[in-house]
Formats: sequence, C-alpha cells, structure tokens
Amino acid sequence: MLTVPELDPGFLALPLDRLRDAALSRAQELGCSHADVRVERLRGGHRSLRDRALEAAEDSQSLGLSVRVVHDGVWGFAADVTLTAEGAARLAERAVVTAKVSRPLTPQRVELADEPVHADARWVSDYAVNPFDVDESERQARLLALVEPLLAAEGVTHAGAELSWVQENKYFANLAGTTTTQQRVRIQAQLTAVHVGPEGFATMRTLAPPAGRGWEYLTGTGWDFDAEVAELPSLLAEHVAAPSVEAGRYDLVIDPSNLFLTIHESIGHATELDRALGYEAAYAGTSFATFDQLGSLHYGSPVMTVTGDRTVPHGLATVGFDDEGVAQQEFDIVRDGTLVGYQLNRQMAAEKQLGRSNGCAFADAAGHIPMQRMPNVSLQPAPDGPSTEELIGGVEHGLYVVGDKSWSIDMQRYNFQFTGQRFYAIEDGRLAGQVRDVAYQATTTDFWRSMEVVGGPETYVLGGAFNCGKGQPGQVAPVSHGCPSALFRGVNVLNTAAEGSQG
Repeated sequence: MLTVPELDPGFLALPLDRLRDAALSRAQELGCSHADVRVERLRGGHRSLRDRALEAAEDSQSLGLSVRVVHDGVWGFAADVTLTAEGAARLAERAVVTAKVSRPLTPQRVELADEPVHADARWVSDYAVNPFDVDESERQARLLALVEPLLAAEGVTHAGAELSWVQENKYFANLAGTTTTQQRVRIQAQLTAVHVGPEGFATMRTLAPPAGRGWEYLTGTGWDFDAEVAELPSLLAEHVAAPSVEAGRYDLVIDPSNLFLTIHESIGHATELDRALGYEAAYAGTSFATFDQLGSLHYGSPVMTVTGDRTVPHGLATVGFDDEGVAQQEFDIVRDGTLVGYQLNRQMAAEKQLGRSNGCAFADAAGHIPMQRMPNVSLQPAPDGPSTEELIGGVEHGLYVVGDKSWSIDMQRYNFQFTGQRFYAIEDGRLAGQVRDVAYQATTTDFWRSMEVVGGPETYVLGGAFNCGKGQPGQVAPVSHGCPSALFRGVNVLNTAAEGSQG
C-alpha cells in the first residue's frame, strides 16, 4: 500500500520560523515595503555505468538562506549558509544596503502584483518511494539489470546508463503573511546502446523522459524501461543500415518524444516575458514574440493551443507555490493559434498591468535570486483527435520523427533546426523503414502554422528536460512539456551528412 509522502523531518527541524521572524522584522524596521525569506536545501545524486563498470558516482547537498527586499522601490538581495536568527537579521541589513547602492541605477520603482496570503501552507509532490531511501546496492543492481540485455545483443559494442535524482525542499515567507513549505522529488534515467563498425559510430538511447516521480519510476510505474531496452538493439541495427534521406520538403508526423523539445525552444523560451521585454538577453537571447503582439501574433495554426501550468501531476515544474509565494495555476499561452499570454512573475505582471502573476518565479538555490522561469508548457491534444497511426495514414510521402537529439535556434527563438533519434519514411500512409542524416528546419511561426492536425489524448506524453539553463550567473530548472503526436505539412528537411561535408 502506497503512502502519501511527507515533508522531510530533517528539513522541518531547521529553525525556519525563527529565521523568518528575525529577517522579516529587521527588514520592516529598515523601512522595506516588501521582504521575503527562502531557506532551501537541494540534495542530488548521480550514477553512470559504462558497460558493466561504475563510471561516476556523485552525491551533493546545498543548504542556505536568502533575504530579498524592496527598499525605496528597489530590489536588494543577500544570501548566506549561516542559519541563525542573528545571521538572518544581518542578511536583511545587507539586502537593504544592496538596494540603496542600486537606487541611483534604477529609474523605475518596483511594484508587485497582488497575491492572496497563503498562511502556513504545505505541499509535497506526488511520488511513492524517495530515491534517497533506496540502498546503493539496489540502485546499481537495477542499472546493471538494464545494461546487461544491451551488452548481450548482437551489434551493440558498448552500453551506458545514466541515473540522476533530486530532492528539493523550500521554505518561503514574506511580510504579507504567506508562509509555504514544500518538497519535490524528481528522477531521470537514460540507457544508451552504441555500435562501432565499418559503417562508423552510431547510438540509440531510451526515450523515457525525466519525471516528477520517485524510485518507482525505475521499477515500472509510469514507464516500462525493460520493454524499451529490449527494443533498442534492433532499432539501432535498423538505424545503422538505413539509407540517407533525400533533402526536400516533407510532411512530418512528429512523435511527442521529439516535439516536446521543439515546444521548449520555440514556445517555452519565446514566451518568457523577460525575454520578450528584453530584460533577458545575454543567455540565449530575447524573443521575436514581443509584447506589442500580445493578442494579435498569428503564432500557429488554428489547432494550436498551448498552456502553461504548475499543476499537472508528475510535472517537473509542478509546485504548490512559486518562489514569490504565488499559488499553482494553469493558464493559456497560445489559444487557437494566437499568442494570448506570457509567463510572469509578480513584478512583470504589475508592470504590464496583466493582473495576478501566473507563478513563474523560481531560483535553483538559496544563493540565487528568483527570476522568471518556465512552468510546464504543453501543446494540448484534440479531444476527439486521431491516433498516431491515423496521422501517419494521412501522409502520402513524409517522415515520422521519434526522439530528440541535437538542435539549434537563433537568439530571437525564430530560426531553428532539430534532429532526432529515429526517422521513418512514410509512403502511401505506411511506415517504410528508417532513414538517417535528417534535420527539419523552419522559422517558428512557419512551422507552427504548418501544423494541420494534432493527435488525440491517447497520443499525449509528458516529456521534459531535467536541467534547463537560463540567466547569468546561470541557473538550472526542471521543466516538463506535454504534447500529442502532430502532423505538419511541407516542412524543409536537410540531409545533415551532405550539409556537414560542405565544411
């Protein structure tokens, strides 16, 4: 019988309320109009096998306290690892000093969108077995059990396994009276088969996405790793023997295992309001989807509806409250092909008079200031939409794209190309074997406007990325992207081998 996970007693044993009271009362004495406190502990583990040997083992933990204030209309921030009431009060003082130093450089006063008070709220993500409660011998035995079938298969020269897991605990409080305590667990595993032969070097890896789940994910809940591993050698062998694609325009049926990454790069990052306003530029650029186009930009076809949300079970960006104390929500980003929303924090929501924040502030550690980060950004399926087989059946000459691999996109999130794990030729509505050396290329709007049909709910898969990077100093954030299979008409396809030979 599964039990509801509980907040880690070791984290709850920290002097959380005393730290809050000391920091917030000192900030109030110094005249701050807003102040918030975060105590954050991040535990991480990583193991990798190369063939049967343990290649890397890493365990990490960080714990710290931060205080953020608005003083005389300017942000101030300070962080430390000292968890005492005296240290918390000193952090409030340092944060105010930072705000005073920044005052001459800040022409626009900080205003924050209203948010209801959430007093003494607690939230724990949905998982069954905390990976930190699993014996080391059990972890390595499970990875070895997944690697063995690959090494025993004909045509597989080497095999690799990667396993990462995280437990994140956050305590947040602000002057308004909100106090939240949260715990999230997430896990990622990948198995890779490698072929080295006269044809050259080739790899094929599992498509299992990272998930907001516990150790049970590795043992059959939410994904069948054993079944996927059993298929890898034959898929790799077919890939090695596959003919090279002929460049040209193709109709594409794109599987969720590939489309999630295109969503991440061309919609998720492009609809971050700080990029659209030019506040974020140095790391991966701004956005073509500028604020003046809100409500009018023809982002994609009429069958395109994209939501942001912090609520979906097992989502990597699912939380009870963001790092500004804003409660979880679901909201529209693209509705019927038109841009209708952005990802917000409280400051941007107030600045652009967009009402309440939709809860997209996040910091990856106590030592970092929260910034606008992606929620789970997902393409919605058609309620009565077709199966993947029916989508393929509607294509006379095209490609079926499975799994992500490499990608590139420009600094405005507009011109891009993506490769994949596997590409299958489609002839007269049927799969006709793998082809290789494929990349699809488009502008963001041309691509999404070419989407003719989205699949039904049975084709929907929640993919995602464990470590999405943003900001300077750089921060990482986990994020999920759900999507159905979808049909795109007339997309430009490159032969990557031919492109590479052009030097």
